[in-house]
Amino acid sequence: MIKKLLSIIFILNFFINNSIALEPDIFVQSTVNRASKLLSEDISKEEKIKKLKQIAKDTVDIKGIGFYTLGAARKNLSESEKKEYSEKFENYFLKSFASRLAEYTNPEIDVFSKEILNKNYTIVNSTLKATKERPEIKIDWRIYTKNPDQPLIRDLIIEGLSLARTQKEEFASVLSGNNGDIIALFKVLEDFTNN
Repeated sequence: MIKKLLSIIFILNFFINNSIALEPDIFVQSTVNRASKLLSEDISKEEKIKKLKQIAKDTVDIKGIGFYTLGAARKNLSESEKKEYSEKFENYFLKSFASRLAEYTNPEIDVFSKEILNKNYTIVNSTLKATKERPEIKIDWRIYTKNPDQPLIRDLIIEGLSLARTQKEEFASVLSGNNGDIIALFKVLEDFTNN
């Protein structure tokens, strides 16, 4: 009897976990709550950074952002250069993301609406609550929903400024200043990651 009951619970659990898509707004709020809880923990900054990097790996489409920020230059790369770029960009992104976020003690973000752009993208609207140190900040999250069971963050638009687009412009500047040489961009990514 217990064996039968356990198998029914297992089947129900499998069905629930595999049939209900995670709504983008719920995904964003749960991601924010997870990061906020971590940031309020009494642990070292290094430990926070390590755990924030894991949250990013779980919730952000790092590879997708990386190739978007590379722009048209990605078409000129060999497969081995694409692989090397992906690795270097991931290290760069994780360090940048985690070290910036680790400065916050307990960011309170309220998700209040979403706009489905198409089957692949939804914009989730939120605000970072004001504190004595900073005003309220509007944050829109561009969520990639091609796989509805595993939404991923593709961009943050903070007060109308796209972080992915800003990064793309910075990389384009590095490439144009070095005759499109990808090695120059690799060096910038490495230098940032290693400092």
